[in-house]
Amino acid sequence: MKRSGFTMVELIFVIVILGILAAVAIPRLAATRDDAKATKASMNLATFISDIGAYYTSHGSATASNSGVSLASDGCFTSTFSSNGALLTIASSGTTVDCTIAHSIASKAGNLGLKDFGGSSITY
Repeated sequence: MKRSGFTMVELIFVIVILGILAAVAIPRLAATRDDAKATKASMNLATFISDIGAYYTSHGSATASNSGVSLASDGCFTSTFSSNGALLTIASSGTTVDCTIAHSIASKAGNLGLKDFGGSSITY
């Protein structure tokens, strides 16, 4: 009489292998999610700087009322305008793991510090 199926030892062996794979994969997936959040915050910063530059170009200055804008949902960066609206200072803020990674990315990209939109508005 021939029986088909798996023995208890084989089933336990498969469950142990799946457990080991899950123990390795879950932390890697969590790290990928953290990196994605940090990259998103850094890209939001670059977009913000570009948008402020476009606003300055079209209006001649950036208003001080935009000062102190939080540039990520978790507050990884803050902005401050000078009184004449030509200088923008981007500073790191926030101490979460996501913010620390985002600060590193923004620093390497040159997006932190003083941005001088300079010049004066065009008049006719």
